[in-house]
Amino acid sequence: MNPGTPHSLNTMVEQITNNATGWIGHHPREDNEITRGQTFVASKEGDVNSIEVYSNIVTQPGNIMMTIHSFDPQKNSWGPPLESSSVDIKKTDTGKWIAFKIPALHMDKGKSYGFLLESHNTYIGIGEAAGSAKHPPFSSGQEWQFTDRNQTRHSYSYFSLAFKVGVK
Repeated sequence: MNPGTPHSLNTMVEQITNNATGWIGHHPREDNEITRGQTFVASKEGDVNSIEVYSNIVTQPGNIMMTIHSFDPQKNSWGPPLESSSVDIKKTDTGKWIAFKIPALHMDKGKSYGFLLESHNTYIGIGEAAGSAKHPPFSSGQEWQFTDRNQTRHSYSYFSLAFKVGVK
């Protein structure tokens, strides 16, 4: 168990395989910011305490913002933010689970949600699982990538961020 994870939490949903890296933040050599997200289906009802992501590499210290949204899988559309949390990340956070505290969010069993990660002042590699179209790493959601330069977004069923949703 991760020493930074409270023992009194139950995991609602998780995908902990980490065999690739997805980047978020301000690209150091380009005028481009990348936002990543992950959708999932709540496996049980509960009050969220935190959402954790795995940090593969921190290139420079900075602040990362997470917003949590409802998600409509039929329309592939993100709802407005339901809650948000931010974390100041350090280079020593490389190779660790990073917890975003979510103080007051209730999730309903069977509903789809998603979280987005963005940063304006750092560039960080988040752990992800790479699979294939025939063998996706996570069947109840998709990884998303948004870039600000051309306002495009892409979803990938054969990629998934490494994450844990903890409930009280």
